[in-house]
Amino acid sequence: MGVFSQLAHGIDWQSMGAMFLRIGAILLCLVVHEVCHGLAAYQLGDPTAKMSHRLSLNPLRHLDIFGLIMMVTVGFGWAKPVPVDPRYFKHPKQGMAITALAGPASNFVLAYLSALAANGVAGAMAVRGETQGLVTALQFFYLLVLLNIGLGVFNLIPFPPLDGSKVIAMFLPDRWYLRWMQLERYGMIILMAVLWLGWLDPILDGARSVLVNGMLRGSEFAFYGVMRLLG
Repeated sequence: MGVFSQLAHGIDWQSMGAMFLRIGAILLCLVVHEVCHGLAAYQLGDPTAKMSHRLSLNPLRHLDIFGLIMMVTVGFGWAKPVPVDPRYFKHPKQGMAITALAGPASNFVLAYLSALAANGVAGAMAVRGETQGLVTALQFFYLLVLLNIGLGVFNLIPFPPLDGSKVIAMFLPDRWYLRWMQLERYGMIILMAVLWLGWLDPILDGARSVLVNGMLRGSEFAFYGVMRLLG
């Protein structure tokens, strides 16, 4: 028992707790993103994601290990792409664009809801004091704001295979469309190289900073406005 006690005392439980909190927030961001892709496609007539059991909230159905590692380490990452068959869409290009935008849009909505929740927790802390549970909840919701905005911004990059590329593709003539979509084979390798070199850092960090600050301020204004009305 003495050995196990020494091991327990030697573990940095606070750091481990922060890591588990971050992983939990990341999984929620990724799952919501992918499920909303699938739901959008399903609403447009494509049952592929549903038949592949990708409308599930089970994170194991969506997990891409390398994408998860990227989310944990740099705040930008991805999950396993939801299968989509554009042949089911009445207008394939537009259907693909709408399906693609559903992912980032869901992340921005979840970020805003998390910001509202963070304001609620901060208000509770002002009344009840800084209990461990409230501090952990505040950290979790703030993480959700940061990670959802990071994921949403990253996926709007207009380069295959990211969601932004599907929006650009909607405006391309048919003779260019197939060539553009064929870039998906090599696009992620190119993107990883660009991210590794840091060429996109100023753009991504700047966009994330503007959106985080705007969302936190906007949600604070909305939350306390509602509180004043209710009071």
